[in-house]
Amino acid sequence: MAGSTKTDGAHKTVTPSPELAAIAGKEPLKRTEVVSKVWDYIKKHNLQDPKDKRQIVADEKLEKVFGKKEVSMFEMNKHLSAHLK
Repeated sequence: MAGSTKTDGAHKTVTPSPELAAIAGKEPLKRTEVVSKVWDYIKKHNLQDPKDKRQIVADEKLEKVFGKKEVSMFEMNKHLSAHLK
């Protein structure tokens, strides 16, 4: 469908919680953009486990979002969803 606007889960505009806004910004974004900003933050701050890049070792800001010190990249989206409205 050329020219259509996607509004499925990945393309829906969402507003980050205050905890997630500290990483992704407080402006409404598409879910895919939020995930991209979180990955940019993880890489910028070198938060992937050097022995297993699939594991993310949270700093203080990410721990507020994830609720724990370490998560796998596969469970990250579940934690992010709880912080999106």
